[in-house]
Amino acid sequence: MPAMTIRNIPDEIHRGLKARAASHGHSTEAEVRAILAAAIQPKAGMGTTLSAIWAPLATTADEDATIESARDRSPAKPLDLSE
Repeated sequence: MPAMTIRNIPDEIHRGLKARAASHGHSTEAEVRAILAAAIQPKAGMGTTLSAIWAPLATTADEDATIESARDRSPAKPLDLSE
């Protein structure tokens, strides 16, 4: 497996990496590998992300029917800008 050396890392970055690794129960090296792996993963599109967020709030067929039956189907009154 290839190895990599990263030089001249600022002290505050190194301290932050160590703290982040400790909070995740990893070594600093394992944390850096996880960060690099996450950085190259393909990102989910907006639709996929929104779908995942709203999925737990999906309505049932009965709820959909109730909403549809209560819906006002009359056309909207046009906006009067003459005043």
